Amino acid sequence: MKRIKVAQFGLGPIGVESLRFAAQQPWLEVVGAVDNDPAKVGRPLTEITGLGQLDGLRVARDLDALFREAPPEVILHTASSSAAATLAQMRPALEFGVSVATTCEQMIFPALKEPALVKEFDALCRHTGARVVAAGVNPGFVMDVLPIALTGVSRSVESIFVERVVDAATRRAPLQAKIGSGQEPEEFSDKLRAGRAGHAGLIESAALVAHAMGWPLDSLVEEGEPVLAGREIATPFFTVPTGKVCGIRQRVVGTSGDVERVVLDIAMFLGAPEPHDRIVVRGRPPLDVTIRNGIAGDDATVAALINVVPRLLAAAPGLRLATDLSLPKWSGNS
Repeated sequence: MKRIKVAQFGLGPIGVESLRFAAQQPWLEVVGAVDNDPAKVGRPLTEITGLGQLDGLRVARDLDALFREAPPEVILHTASSSAAATLAQMRPALEFGVSVATTCEQMIFPALKEPALVKEFDALCRHTGARVVAAGVNPGFVMDVLPIALTGVSRSVESIFVERVVDAATRRAPLQAKIGSGQEPEEFSDKLRAGRAGHAGLIESAALVAHAMGWPLDSLVEEGEPVLAGREIATPFFTVPTGKVCGIRQRVVGTSGDVERVVLDIAMFLGAPEPHDRIVVRGRPPLDVTIRNGIAGDDATVAALINVVPRLLAAAPGLRLATDLSLPKWSGNS
């Protein structure tokens, strides 16, 4: 069996777990990793991951250094939430004809905010034979791909509503920080309004759903507010006093005329009760699907990133949406 050569770009918590999981797949061959942190450059991957099968590999400073050693077929990118930043980081790979699977949230529907870049990089990928796609849990599955897939049994669809409730106390430190844990309410509200905090990619998920349904939207509006702690909350990473921020609520509504076609609602805070993911498709037949406890983002995001690799390489060159690829599935026997 020919193994697919992959390299990891970005060695934060998700990147390191992606590297570990990739190294454990018999159908993948890890050929390296990239991170520009001076404290990580040159370190053995065995030291970073604890996996002996990565012996002999070290962290490269940039893609050029990686390609001089062992060019991969696919880059696993976990280094940015911005579509513009991600495409800039990945330009050397795409020019080299290397495909990219990324967890970048805005890349789930990059044309929403970066239409000119999408046109430029799509042309580049078609020229070099590279492909780019975003993968993940949210965005990438729960609030976009999964509800779209559910409509495959529909005779008609009038609207789609998705609700996600996440107990952020069970998640990694960077996420608890991103949702404002322990911050002052006014300060965090200002960050939310400025787009410097909160859950990235929600509005792109709504845009992808509308695109897949063929719904031209007259408006697409996102709102958010902090959730305040009703008591002191302690996690392994934060102690949040009563009255301080312990999370967020965000909502995106896409409308056509007077009809709310797409509504995505997420509550992510420390100690959130009854975590779940719920999808309601109003149409024929009506569908109301709930996943109790929800889909754990950290663990499943890494799985989504690795599982997309074979489907990405099977796709036509270009900037691809998750809905352009074949049906998401476990790739353990690839």
